[in-house]
Amino acid sequence: MAARWLWLLALWARPAAAPPPPDAEVTFVLPAGRRECFYQGAPGNASMEAEYQVIGGAGLDVDFSLESPSGRLLVREHRRSDGAHTVEPTEAGDYKLCFDNSFSTISEKLVFFELLFDARPEEEEEEGWPAAPEDALDVKIEDIKESIETMKSRLDRSIQMQTLLRAFEARDRNLQENNLGRVNFWSAVNLGLLLVVAVLQVYTLRSLFQDKRTVRT
Repeated sequence: MAARWLWLLALWARPAAAPPPPDAEVTFVLPAGRRECFYQGAPGNASMEAEYQVIGGAGLDVDFSLESPSGRLLVREHRRSDGAHTVEPTEAGDYKLCFDNSFSTISEKLVFFELLFDARPEEEEEEGWPAAPEDALDVKIEDIKESIETMKSRLDRSIQMQTLLRAFEARDRNLQENNLGRVNFWSAVNLGLLLVVAVLQVYTLRSLFQDKRTVRT
């Protein structure tokens, strides 16, 4: 019994690893001819996944770059509508994400991006679990811990996929609304041209059958 209490006390007194920063989701308007940068702090020896999606604006494209806290350029993309990049392991410090719309002089862009963090388990932490006595517990703590972590990672991935699907849905909705506006505009133009042509045809036909000769009495 004393050995069991000492083992539980060791588990309780074991220092917990620093949790990763919370995930971030941002939707913003990038004006024409502008470049916007965002900074996100990250712990060392973790995993960071950056995903972005252009959901509004002409062309649905933007330039994207990602820099590490030490100033090293990790990703540079030109005129892309979406992208997903993973940094593993991360450096401790602020990562710099930049979106550039300087190539567009008229159209602004609606951009969505999110940052997902996941702490990487260290080897010393994995080896630090004390071995339980054979008669202490009927279940294996390692199996329970692994199952919980697997469920958590799958739930996080499901939330991520739902967020991306919402971003795709917003982009498709913007496309449909833009197309609807163009269709309505050109339909009105065609209708106006048809009315002008009809008036001209009536006027031309009347002028052809109209007798312009003067009658002398």
